Amino acid sequence: QVQLVESGGGLVQAGGSLRLSCAASGRTFSNAVMGWFRQAPGKEREFVAGIRRSGGIKIYADSVKGRFTISRDNAKNTVYLQMNSLKPEDTAVYYCAADFSRAIISITSRAYDYWGQGTQVTVSS
Repeated sequence: QVQLVESGGGLVQAGGSLRLSCAASGRTFSNAVMGWFRQAPGKEREFVAGIRRSGGIKIYADSVKGRFTISRDNAKNTVYLQMNSLKPEDTAVYYCAADFSRAIISITSRAYDYWGQGTQVTVSS
């Protein structure tokens, strides 16, 4: 079993920054492709960013490209999401997810085996 615990969410003004963290335990973290997803009220969960096992390849949703950066520290079993230039439309619950089945990054939520509980990000205008 894998446990994923997100932290770092909160309330920030538009244009501000937040850094989300997701600490993993239970399996070898470096064997997992990691992803960040978000879900706003009344909307489906959507892919935000993903990072391969070694951290060498990352992909982003078009809506966050150039503003968000995903990274990982395999020694600390942690994946991060640095969010800059935040906009009100970034308001959502953010989830980290782990995929131990594939080496490539999937943008579909059903590909991921384990999920955190989510952390709320609210951006005020």
